[in-house]
Amino acid sequence: MKPNQPLNSGVVLLFAVACGLAVGNVYYAQPLLDAMAEAFSMNPATVGIVVTLTQVGYGVGLLLLVPLGDLLNRRRLIVTQTLLSALALLMIVLAQNSTWLLIGMALTGLLAVVTQVLVAYAATLAIPAQRGRVVGVVTSGIVVGILLARTVAGGMADLAGWRSIYLLSAGLTLLMALLLFRVLPKQENAQTSQSYSALIGSVFTLFKEEPVLRQRAILALLTFASAMVLWTPMVLPLSAPPLSLSHTQIGLFGLAGAAGALAAARAGHLADRGLGQWTSGLSLLLMLASWLPIAFTQSSLWALLLGVITLDLGLQAVHVTSQSMIYSVRPEAQSRLTAGYMLFYSIGSALGSIGSTAMYAWCGWMGVCCLGAGINAVALGYWWLTLAPKAPVSCGEGACPRSAAQQS
Repeated sequence: MKPNQPLNSGVVLLFAVACGLAVGNVYYAQPLLDAMAEAFSMNPATVGIVVTLTQVGYGVGLLLLVPLGDLLNRRRLIVTQTLLSALALLMIVLAQNSTWLLIGMALTGLLAVVTQVLVAYAATLAIPAQRGRVVGVVTSGIVVGILLARTVAGGMADLAGWRSIYLLSAGLTLLMALLLFRVLPKQENAQTSQSYSALIGSVFTLFKEEPVLRQRAILALLTFASAMVLWTPMVLPLSAPPLSLSHTQIGLFGLAGAAGALAAARAGHLADRGLGQWTSGLSLLLMLASWLPIAFTQSSLWALLLGVITLDLGLQAVHVTSQSMIYSVRPEAQSRLTAGYMLFYSIGSALGSIGSTAMYAWCGWMGVCCLGAGINAVALGYWWLTLAPKAPVSCGEGACPRSAAQQS
């Protein structure tokens, strides 16, 4: 690749596939929790920690690894993280007890943040005229990776056991590391002169300076927590009598979210028109309403299907709208804004995972639905509070544009 030349479609596709493969490693476990619990004699009430530790690792990686993209050679950073990801996946494959399984899961989540480094790098390599399209294509790889992860994991588990998906992913990850090593440019522009500690500190400074980041990060925590309340324990009632679905059948429900994810793309356009707040409110209402059909899961799979589509539609719409609003306040700090926002996403996902399996063991599927609906109700109430009128802001240097972005 030459500088100031457009990225060709093949390179953009490679970035998208690499992102999808990396983020998929975080979600393979969801339809496999029952098999893992049986293999390692784990209590159903605590098996959700498998997903929780993966999300915790992802959150730590967002804070500690993603900023390295502004300090180190990104080609080396990406290839190194990808190679280490393959080793972490092999650790899961070879795990002989739950301790090694959990260590492997945590490391897999930690290293999966290479996805965020890839997105930022693709935006850097693209010329301004194609940057939006490139980022859109690469981001779509993340969405597809998340949606396909559950389905592929379920199918592989039925064919060759739950470890097979991690073995397959380890092989594909090694291949991806080789491809990225060959394709990514060896030379790149000089990195920032800031120290590593200063970059980490600037993430927290952004939270102090940008109300829209604080508000949207809290909404991310709540909405992704509610989503994981659904996805993490869903395998337990679906695999148990009277439904007794196979891992392949359970994994297919992951594809149901595709309709919601595709429809949510419209949310970005609405945010660009200044309707981000009201789009968020309607989406949060949609998520809250989705728990009614989800509550009938054990008597109607069609009801679950409707609930999954509705929940994912609302989730993705809030997520897309939040990103649009956040990036409008500090275009020059998008990587750090992403790290801060996604850190709260990871915390919410981890809390939702561990809380949902404990709730299922305590009071069954209806308890899970009450928990998810309760979290969504809190999110809706918090969104409403963010609409409270703000005190007038004087138009000092940089104040007016930022204020306008926050009100969108």
